[in-house]
Amino acid sequence: MTGDPLARPEAEFRQVGVGDIVVSKNAKDLLTTHGPVGSCVAVYLWEPESRVGGLLYFEWPDSKLDPRRAEAEPAVFADTGVLQLFERAGLLGASKGRCRVRLVGGADVHDRAESDRWAKRNILAARSVLWRSGIFLEGEEVGGTKARKATLSVSDGQLSVVLDESVT
Repeated sequence: MTGDPLARPEAEFRQVGVGDIVVSKNAKDLLTTHGPVGSCVAVYLWEPESRVGGLLYFEWPDSKLDPRRAEAEPAVFADTGVLQLFERAGLLGASKGRCRVRLVGGADVHDRAESDRWAKRNILAARSVLWRSGIFLEGEEVGGTKARKATLSVSDGQLSVVLDESVT
């Protein structure tokens, strides 16, 4: 994934908050998280034939942690959010088998065992639900101690990832 999708003057940023999903076919769209991704995980999807891009920004690994909240906000959780991401992408013409999927986040940004535990659980949950769904993970920028900011270009699937030095 080379190039800088931010260099296009006609680009339109679509910011995604924690617990939300955005899926787009608009070639001008750049999908990015509202802020840097720390212990949460962002799941980026791009399907080259239909040119559909998607972004899920989830906070918790498993909807069983809070079933009532999962009913109202499925994108807050890895297991329900990933499934919803693919469902919405499919409605725009994406084929699950052709999707390129990358993960960003899952960092221990607070330098505490509790943060690290949740970050690792989030990464493992995303990998697991993708694997169980038959989705090949193309790449990931996860773990460590620095938050990351990532942007996906819907026009060509380029993913630009930068470390955020302000979050430690």
